Parts: sequence; structure tokens; C-alpha cells
Amino acid sequence: MEATSTSTRTNSNNTAFSLISRGWKEVRDSADADLQLMRARANSFKNLANSFDREIENFFNSASIASFSVPSPLKPSTSPTEIDFVKKLQPKISEIRRVYSAPEISKKVLEKWGPTAKLGIDLSAIKNAIVAEGEDDFRGGIVGFDRRRKLGFREFWGEGKEEGGGQFGEWEPIRVLKRKFRELEKKSEFGEIFGGFKNSEFVEKLKSSLKAIRKEPQESKEVPPLDVPELLAYLVRQSEPFLDQLGVRKDVCDKIVEGLCRKRKNQFLLPSLSSGKSTLLDENANDELDLRIASVLQSTGHCYDGGFWTDSSKHHPSDGKRHVAIVTTASLPWMTGTAVNPLFRAAYLAKSEKQNVTLLVPWLCKSDQELVYPNNLTFTSPEEQENYIRNWLEERVGFKADFKISFYPGKFSKERRSIIPAGDTSKFVPSKDADIAILEEPEHLNWYHHGKRWTDKFNHVVGVVHTNYLEYIKREKNGALQAFLVKHINNLVTRAYCHKVLRLSAATQDLPKSVICNVHGVNPKFLKIGEKVAAERELGQQAFSKGAYFLGKMVWAKGYKELIDLLAKHKNELDGFKLDVFGNGEDANEVQITAKRLDLNLNFLKGRDHADDSLHGYKVFINPSISDVLCTATAEALAMGKFVVCADHPSNEYFRSFPNCLTYKTSEDFVARVKEALANEPQPLTPEQRYNLSWEAATQRFMQYSELDRVLDSEKDVKLSKTNGKSITKAVSMPNLSEMIDGGLAFAHYCLTGNEFLRLCTGAIPGTRDYDKQHCKDLHLLPPQVENPIYGW
Repeated sequence: MEATSTSTRTNSNNTAFSLISRGWKEVRDSADADLQLMRARANSFKNLANSFDREIENFFNSASIASFSVPSPLKPSTSPTEIDFVKKLQPKISEIRRVYSAPEISKKVLEKWGPTAKLGIDLSAIKNAIVAEGEDDFRGGIVGFDRRRKLGFREFWGEGKEEGGGQFGEWEPIRVLKRKFRELEKKSEFGEIFGGFKNSEFVEKLKSSLKAIRKEPQESKEVPPLDVPELLAYLVRQSEPFLDQLGVRKDVCDKIVEGLCRKRKNQFLLPSLSSGKSTLLDENANDELDLRIASVLQSTGHCYDGGFWTDSSKHHPSDGKRHVAIVTTASLPWMTGTAVNPLFRAAYLAKSEKQNVTLLVPWLCKSDQELVYPNNLTFTSPEEQENYIRNWLEERVGFKADFKISFYPGKFSKERRSIIPAGDTSKFVPSKDADIAILEEPEHLNWYHHGKRWTDKFNHVVGVVHTNYLEYIKREKNGALQAFLVKHINNLVTRAYCHKVLRLSAATQDLPKSVICNVHGVNPKFLKIGEKVAAERELGQQAFSKGAYFLGKMVWAKGYKELIDLLAKHKNELDGFKLDVFGNGEDANEVQITAKRLDLNLNFLKGRDHADDSLHGYKVFINPSISDVLCTATAEALAMGKFVVCADHPSNEYFRSFPNCLTYKTSEDFVARVKEALANEPQPLTPEQRYNLSWEAATQRFMQYSELDRVLDSEKDVKLSKTNGKSITKAVSMPNLSEMIDGGLAFAHYCLTGNEFLRLCTGAIPGTRDYDKQHCKDLHLLPPQVENPIYGW
């Protein structure tokens, strides 16, 4: 143990000596630079003096010539007063020149500050003193004290070798360093007398002394080049998009980066003098790596202008207002979430009048309208449908929304029960308005997108995920295989075509560049209904006269299968329970037949608007669906002051904070929750809860989580970080390999979607790579062969 302790102290002393050596080397280098500057200034002063001598001589010569020249009537003659003045001044100047020309002055200056001057410090004496310190502290005897006292500071600094402590004995940094060591020696002697001086305290004082005199010129400080672990870490980090497509999860890549960065950290990490914290810039390995790469690139003067796939010709607003284009996959009168919610988003974004807003919705030909729109409602022109949309909206928001509505060609897919874009959707936004894009259901919009990349045409692209497609696909034939393929396609298109992705809940697929946030609100009409119900209850009136109901599109995936299973399993426990069901859909006949066969007490009614007067009297809304991402009907029922019985599922996470939301985990819990809701009265909403359900709050959340507020406030998206008080522009100076990978994925997707055979193999509607003649006629478009000629003319 004694030998181990001695070795440890010796290693600590050697570390302290190396620290002193590095610190003193920087001091000496700085001193040499100062000396060279002083010498240059001395030479400049000497040259100036020589020039002054020559001017004086010329002055005397001109004065002498003037005194003997013959006056000319054309030239003014020199007065005798001027000649007397020169005669009196000449002895004084000669005396100054003689004193200045004395060789002692220049010799003393150049010898004092010459470049060959050396610092009279014996570093070996420092090392011996430290080693002696450690040995004496280990023994704890009085012998060490006598040894250090005999050594003294004159021998310690080598002053015995050169009189006056060397040529730099009076230099200010040297005096500071000497004074610190004298104080340290006194404290060391005092501490050894009273029980020994701790080696850790000696090292800390030594660091403080070096820190006090050390000069750190930030501008001229050299940045060490990147080493192999840092290059590998950066390569892994930037290859995350490609590795993700291969199935390597992001957390695995983060662990690899952290492990590689830890090697660098172990080499250069020094404990903090006071708090014990790391001296590195940030505890986050990714941030440290970003700042490290940025500092190296900035030290070389390199400026990164963009990636291999980057299109630099983007929109720059010239009218002082930004332009926001909201692109969605459905439109009224189809009462689906992707038709209603983007419409409200456009209205409330335009309400602030800080930006121009355009809502881009699909236009269906009449044959497709008959399949999609309810009650056989069809439109003969886009203008007619636009009037219907605006009238419907104004009746519900209570204000005139000033935004533009445009149409792009679309076709209805019976198999997918959704609208698929036909042609390049991005070109229906004019280039002068191509600033910010909000893609409602970005994966759906880009499955078969064959056109300009959204992130190339727009400055900022935000995707909003509405639908849990994997849950729907798993219910189909060969669902597991299809879900696997769709999962990777969704990863590819959202990564390649979006800057930011918002997921309404954790029920959706975990997509790249995504965050979870509910950015949807409820129709203001539902909040007014809830306020009316609360006022009636305060007056003692009965607000709810009916029991429970369910409302939703009548397809199995919308929760009808779960509802029938729960009611069939607990038919006896729920004896006498009656449920009204409102909805229309493709599976309506099968659902009704199954309920009748199981003898369930379900009353099926036609679908209607949730704000219809006939639904106000129901007290309990039951929604057992687990395929939804964020059920709009659930939010509307809560806004109307009703009880909601729903599954304990990530899609309902946002609603759990409301006291009227009753969640269940098992079928037995479902029965208990239904009975609890029927036996009690719901609580009225507080003002804060009503605001959280409103579109004003949803728009505020959207602006924050999509970073749209920051983009609207500044034209340049530049991320700054500070290191040692110096700003480093990471976004501008750093090449981003992930952007190159995203561009490569987008190019590969463009090539694949351009092949009609591959499109049909993946389930695309035939002829959707371009719009057809009927679309040209309805939307007044040029034929595709004229719009995009084969020769590219």
C-alpha cells in the first residue's frame, strides 16, 4: 500500500509539473511575441529619427545657401531674423543628435529586448520542488520543511545563475507568478507544521496561479484537428437516416456516438476547480460534436453553402408578408378529420393577418364525388365547392376568414378509401407563394408523389400526421407484410420531404424529425353548446335527458368491432343498457347484421353533424376505438360538457386531464365506467379547460412546436451556439451529411414513382402519375403533354 501511494503521488506530481510546463510554455511564447513587437517598434523609431536627421540637415543647408545668395527682385529675400534663428537652433539640435547617437542607448535597448533574450527560469527546479513536496507530505516530517526552506525561491527561479533574476526579472507576469509561489510556499510551510500540507490543495493553488497569468487570445488560438473517433462519430450521426432505413434504431446510433465522444472526452477532460463540472461545452454528446465540428470548420474559414441536392433558388418574400400553403388530402362536404381540421387551421392562421394563407384541397371528378360526398351532394365547378366550404366555415367560426382556396387534381381509391393526388401537387402552389408548406398527412400526400421535392421548393415544410395507417393495414390480408413495407415508406417520404413532423399522439408511427403535440382544437360551436349546458345546470334545469351514444364513420376500423365485442361479452352486466349509433360508411350493412345476430341493444341511425340539436341531450359519449390518432368526436363531446368513456390508449392521452373523461383498461373496467357515467352528472369545464380545447390554443401550440413562429420572425434559419463567449454558426458552416442522404432518398423515390409498373405494383391508381382530361377540363389546366413536353422545351 505504501508503494502504491508513493507511486500515485509521484504520478500526481508529474501531472502537476506537466501542467506547469504547458502553462509556462504559453507564457514564454507570448513573451517572445511581445519582444519581437517591441524590437520592430524600436527599429521604426530609429528609422524615424534618421529621417528627422536628414530633414534637419536639408534645413541647415537651405539656410546657409539662402544667407549667401544674391537677392532677386522676383524672389523675396530671406530676412536676417530667420538666419539668426537658425544659428541659435543649430547648437541645440546638434546636442540632441549627439546624445541620441550615443551607442549606449541602442545597445541597452536591443540587449534588453532582443529576440535572443531568454527567461531565467529553471523548470527542473520546479519539478524537483514539486516532487520534494509530495515526498515530504507523505512522510509528514520536519525534514521536508528544512529541505524546501534551504532551496528557497532564488534557486527555484534560477536567480543564482544570473544577477537580477535574468533579463525579465521585472516583467509583470513574472512578478505575479513569483508572488503566487511565495504565498504558496508560506502556506505550505505553515500547513506542514500543523499536520501536513495536502497535495490536492497544492495542485489547485498551482492551477489558480497559472490561470491568473495565462493569456488566452481567442482569435489566434489554434483549434486542434478532428481525430478518428470524432470523424467516426460524425459519420454515424449523419448516417442516421440511411441506418434507420436499414432498421438500425436511433437510440443505438446515439449510444455509438456517445461512446466515440467519450474517448475524446477522457483525453481532454479536466475537473472543474470549484464545482467539479466538466469543462466541455455541453453534457449532450451531439451538441458537443456539433460545436466541435463547427469550431474546426470556422477556424479554417470554410463556409458551407448547401448540400448536393439543395436548391438555392427559394422564395424570398418581397411584400413584407410570409406565405403559408396548407395542403390536405380531403375536403368538405366529406366530414373527415383531414377535411375539417386543416380548414380550421387555415382560418385561424389567417386571422392573425401576419401571413398570407392558401388552403390546397383535392378536386374530384363528378364520378368520384358521388362515391365520397354524402347525401348525393356534387359540384359542377371548383368555385361552387369553394362557396360551400366558406359558408360552412363562417357559420361555425363566427368571422370571415381571409384566405385563398385552391384545388389540385385527385382520385378516390375504393380499396384504400382515400383520395390520392394525381400529378405533381407542389406545382399548384405558385413559385411566388412557395414559402412555407404545411402537409396534412405528409405520408399520404407523398406515397406516389412524382414531382418537385417539397423542401426544395419551400423554405420550411411541416408535416401533420392525422392517421394511424399501420393500424388499418394490419387488419387487412397479409397485413403484417404490408405494414412493414408501409412503415419504411412512411419513414422515407417524411424524412425526404419535411423539415418538421408533428404527431397528434403517440398512437402514430414514430417518424423521423417528429414531436408529439395535439395541434387540433374543436369547433367554437361546441364550446358554445357546453357553455349553454353549464348555464342551464346553474339554473337548476335538466341539461341531459338522454343516455349514451356513439358517432363515427361506419367502418370496422373506426371502433365498431371493439364496441360490438364489449357489448356482446358483457350483455348480462349491461342488461337494459341501450346505445344509439350514428354513422354512414362502407361497412354499415355488415355492422348492423352482426349486431342483430348477437342480439345487441343497438339503435342504428344515419350519420349527422355532431353539433346537431338532436345530439345535445345525450349525457355519455362512448368511443372504444383504438385506431384513431386523436378522435375529434371525443374532443367535441368533452367541449359540450358530456361524459366520455374511452380506452386507456395513447390516442386518448391528451383527454385524460379532463375530469369528464373516463378511461378503461379491461372489459370489466368498461362496464364499471359506463355505469358510473350513467349514474352521475358531468362536471362543468373550467375556463382554462375550455381554452385548451379551442382552436386559438391549438394554433398557438402549432406555431410553437412546428417552429413556425421562429421562421415567420426571421428569414434565415441560423442556429447559434456559444463556446467560451464566442458565437459559432453551426447551420451555416457545417456540412450536413443527413441532408445529402435525405436528398438521395428523395431522388430514389422520384425515380421509383416515375415508373408506371412499379406504381401499380405498390397499389397506386392507374393513370395518377399525371392528371387526366376531365381534370384539365374542370380545373382549366393544360394537358400534361403540353405542360411537361417530352423534350423538355
